[in-house]
Amino acid sequence: RFQACVYFASVFQAMSCGIHYLASVFMAVTPNFVCGIPGNVSSVLSFNSSESSIEDIWTLWTSTENYIVVQLENGEVWELNQCSRSKREVSLDLAYEYKGNKSVFSCSDGFLYDDTKWKSTVVTQWDLVCDREWLAKLIQPTFMLGVLIGAVVFGDIADRLGRKRVIWFTSAGQFVFGIAVAFTFDYYSFVIVRFLLAMVSSGYLVVAFVYVTEFVGIKARTWASMHVHAFFAMGIMIVALVGFLVRTWWVYQIFVSIATLPFVLCCWMLPETPFWLLSEERYEDAQKVINIMARWNKVSTPCKVSELCSVQHDDLVSGRTGDNDTSSTKKHNILDLFCNWDIARRTITVWLIWFTGSLGYYVFSLSSVSLGGNEYLNLFLIGAVELPCYIVACIGMDKLGRRNTLIPFLILSALICVLIMVIPQDFNILIILANMAGKFSIGVAFGLIYLYTAELYPTIVRSLAVGRSVVAPFCVYLRSVWIFMPLLLVGIMALLSGILTIMLPETLGKPLTNT
Repeated sequence: RFQACVYFASVFQAMSCGIHYLASVFMAVTPNFVCGIPGNVSSVLSFNSSESSIEDIWTLWTSTENYIVVQLENGEVWELNQCSRSKREVSLDLAYEYKGNKSVFSCSDGFLYDDTKWKSTVVTQWDLVCDREWLAKLIQPTFMLGVLIGAVVFGDIADRLGRKRVIWFTSAGQFVFGIAVAFTFDYYSFVIVRFLLAMVSSGYLVVAFVYVTEFVGIKARTWASMHVHAFFAMGIMIVALVGFLVRTWWVYQIFVSIATLPFVLCCWMLPETPFWLLSEERYEDAQKVINIMARWNKVSTPCKVSELCSVQHDDLVSGRTGDNDTSSTKKHNILDLFCNWDIARRTITVWLIWFTGSLGYYVFSLSSVSLGGNEYLNLFLIGAVELPCYIVACIGMDKLGRRNTLIPFLILSALICVLIMVIPQDFNILIILANMAGKFSIGVAFGLIYLYTAELYPTIVRSLAVGRSVVAPFCVYLRSVWIFMPLLLVGIMALLSGILTIMLPETLGKPLTNT
């Protein structure tokens, strides 16, 4: 009972991590837009229709390559493109086609945005279009850089100061920085606060994995660690729901930030893990936590820390006297992971799987809103499909083993990427279903690699490997080069990593590696 309460309280906050990781999907949307105009409009003409105002033209505007013709109240006629505008020298009549002379101007009067779907986004707030478009594309990668740094920094602090303090600080930080993002006054303050939000979100997720693993018994450890991801996926579903209900970015940000406020108010009641207290030789504090656990679980004869420590001490002494090997006390560094060809090949393969998993995860998630149909429903389904995928991953890991589950799902991800590329673009429902299947298969692989890496290596590789996800959001923007470029990249990487995984050792039922 005690472990169940601690577990569900801890993973509840993991929803907040899922929320903030994917919040930019709707917050940084770029709607249809054209150059602003230096006056009041009397009539508007698009490629296939005529209207009295620009607001009426957006629903009929089918291509960003077409321009909009507007006539001002003073008689001037302008052609409005996305990043420039032209003034017609002769404006006798209002016609779409014009062969005469034109004067080209920059968009010095700002931009006009389509607000039929979103009343306001960070793109429309700070005009992150045209020559400032690259700033919009940096929003998610800078967030992922914060994820990398937060995982390393807070993982180290948790070992030094304890899991409980880090959980307190990072959960409160998620709420404070999440609200602060909504009140940032310019683009640069927005990115900086989001970076800090990424650090505490990542720090919480990493430490929560360790925290619940140290509390949960060995029998349930696989299921417990994997289903932290399930609550992360529920956060993605909340993003879709709030995005559908709230269409102003800063109000949307406030709503997604207060979703996990209940945890912030009660997280101070969570205890420190006995595992960490024993490692710090705080035996009395460890005994207090164990006694509380015993009362909750109605155990009549609780474990005595003094007896446990004496047994461990005897085992340690006998181990040292029976074996003079001092490798266990040797301090390891990054070069040890490339000390010979076999270890180097394992390291490269694991890093490749991490990169493939994070790349596929974010390509399928971030691109779900541009598949056609209802983008809010698309993202909700992309999050919902993760819930059964972790159940399948747990069953496969326990029955077939880590490697034998990872290989088929990586190769299946590659095949699904090829399938999506050959489906005609007007088959929206089929494309969405194929993307859900792709997210399912890559979700199994991405969820599994967390535990598999922990069983193959010490923590240092995990921290370094997470860094490979920093470039994943950039790959989504390869759609502008070729619409299938991100999928092609995911497919090639998934196939390659699936083949290389054959050479990794199976870790099911085997002791953790110490050297």
